[in-house]
Amino acid sequence: MGKALVVIGLMVAALGGLMMLGLPLGRLPGDLVFRRGNVTVYVPVVTSIAVSLLATLFFAVMRR
Repeated sequence: MGKALVVIGLMVAALGGLMMLGLPLGRLPGDLVFRRGNVTVYVPVVTSIAVSLLATLFFAVMRR
């Protein structure tokens, strides 16, 4: 359990560092943005799929 928490923490820190350097996570092609007057609705479809795939791969590796 401790090893998994350290790995998750390092992954979150690395992702934060990449976002600070300009990685457009959350603004990927395929994410939907609807603007109407003063209202903006953002639906991160592709971002959600990418995060789900990465989480699935991570937990599959950690299970072994």
